Amino acid sequence: MQYLRLRPSIGRVPNPSNHFGWSTLWTKGCLGRSSADLALALSTIAGPDISTPLSINEPGCLFGRPLERNFKGVRVAWFKDLNGIPIDPRVRTAVDAQRNVFESLGCIVEQAEPDFAPAEIAYRILRAWNSGAAYGKGLQLHPDGFKDTLTAEIKEGLALSGNDIARAEIAHTDMWRRFQTFLESYEYFILPTTQLPPFDVNTPWPTEINDVHLTNYIDWMKSCWYVSTTGNPAASVPAGFTPEGLPIGLQIVGRDKQDFSVLQLAHAFEKAINFGRRQPSFDSRTLNWD
Repeated sequence: MQYLRLRPSIGRVPNPSNHFGWSTLWTKGCLGRSSADLALALSTIAGPDISTPLSINEPGCLFGRPLERNFKGVRVAWFKDLNGIPIDPRVRTAVDAQRNVFESLGCIVEQAEPDFAPAEIAYRILRAWNSGAAYGKGLQLHPDGFKDTLTAEIKEGLALSGNDIARAEIAHTDMWRRFQTFLESYEYFILPTTQLPPFDVNTPWPTEINDVHLTNYIDWMKSCWYVSTTGNPAASVPAGFTPEGLPIGLQIVGRDKQDFSVLQLAHAFEKAINFGRRQPSFDSRTLNWD
């Protein structure tokens, strides 16, 4: 079974446990077997809440509407190279193969993307800052209770200065403005969910893609956290399989607070490729079943 994931707009879903209530990097979302599942889930968990400073003043029932929509003439931006980050060719092939699906829906698809350089600055620093604030005391009390990657991130966060945070927030604001300006010309942005197919569960984190060495344990999913830095709503949907039969996903990113619009395109794409009934095509003799 393949699943869809929705990362809603910041403030769409109340998050009273978030100790950084003004942050636009983190939000609660939902998982489902279809776009209709996501819409149903969002209709029950979304809505205004006084515990969430950036709460969106719209009721969750808005997501109970029919998802059907005509996409003729809708402009869609298709990713290029995402600032040159390494992307496994199997991922690129699987995602690019779906471009004609969006065109068959009537979309005008063009290869275009904003500059994500500010996201590199903002996300890393703000993530470390959050980890330091959330787990700093825990690390002090239980120094052996955290894996090495998280320990390093917590320590990095605790060592940040006010100037570091200011630099990150300036970059964060720059990234948000760039992306919103970019989406004035396009209603959606399409890109891979992650940069490589699923890897062995015993691998702590991938250290290389396309012979490019990765220096941080989150580098293999830059295509995901680049979008997180913008704060825009995004749905991750199944996009096909690698020759080995591993599932690949693509992201449908929408305009600020246009979560329902994202679900509508996800629904149309889902119906067009019938992914609920698609199975990987491969020679089972090539797989290791041990």
